Amino acid sequence: MAWFALLLAGLLEIGWALGLKYSDNFTNFWPSVATIVAILLSFALMSVALQSVPFGTAYAVWTGIGAAGSVMAGIVLFKEPTDILRVLCLGLIVTGIIGIKLATPDH
Repeated sequence: MAWFALLLAGLLEIGWALGLKYSDNFTNFWPSVATIVAILLSFALMSVALQSVPFGTAYAVWTGIGAAGSVMAGIVLFKEPTDILRVLCLGLIVTGIIGIKLATPDH
């Protein structure tokens, strides 16, 4: 359950990062509301995950999902560059997330 909460928290981090883009400095009402809700839910789910996932692991996975997902969203939604170095670095982030998960003993 904690790992699922952590996954959802990371996905919501992508959502609130996108929300910040679309809220236009919190001047667009509905994107601003969605951003605030996503932030609150992401933090709440991170809190649930921290009940049994070690702190360093949870934070690294949470931010890693947010970082990798935000890069992918930027590529898909905003036509950001997909040069080989950028894609390689994205792969390193994903590999790191998987490695940290695999290296963390279950509780």
